[in-house]
Amino acid sequence: MRREIARGIAKCCKRLADLGLIAGIDGNVAVRVGPDRALVTPTGMLKADLSPDDIVEVDLTGRRIRGQRQPSSELDMHLRILRARDDVVAVVHAHPPVATGFGVAGEAFDACVLPELIFQVGWVPVVPYGTPGTPELGERIEPFIGGHDALILANHGAVTMGSSLDEAQIRMESLEHSAKILFTARLLGRVNPLAPADVRRLEEMRRGRDLPGSYPGCPTPESPTSREER
Repeated sequence: MRREIARGIAKCCKRLADLGLIAGIDGNVAVRVGPDRALVTPTGMLKADLSPDDIVEVDLTGRRIRGQRQPSSELDMHLRILRARDDVVAVVHAHPPVATGFGVAGEAFDACVLPELIFQVGWVPVVPYGTPGTPELGERIEPFIGGHDALILANHGAVTMGSSLDEAQIRMESLEHSAKILFTARLLGRVNPLAPADVRRLEEMRRGRDLPGSYPGCPTPESPTSREER
């Protein structure tokens, strides 16, 4: 089973590279393989060229259990998420260019515009900047872990979580695709939000799947103020 998961991680990294969501040694992936074990990508290697043999097994304190490589320099961030969220099996960290641009601009994905983003990903806040590869980054994300399935890291990249590696990867792809659509709409000069009832319906669908990430900025009958009027 571990070999199959390692193969899936390598395949995920190649797809992320092929889609331009990571470049070179950027990005990292972690997948839970037991109550206190995870498989993670190695540090300092081209992610597009990883093989299952390059994947490292660690415990949830970060101690290497199996593998010839050193685990990702951002292992601490992944392990904090896995320790905090029993429902999370996989964590994907990438540098999607347009979504990361939103993070550089300090903008969260809280616009009530795209049903796919609301249903598939949920509200995506911006986490204050923390130095990559240090505990500071993990400390910055900790307050956001419980309530979200995706995070924009200010001036850095994005993190998505899922109950499977496929789900975490899909959320990363959806995040970048949504960023491109929102950016295009802004260039065209108009962003039309969804009706409050439609947003509520989508959020009910997320709650039906027991997923976090409601949209506090969306207008509702009880709170008619729009994002632009706040």
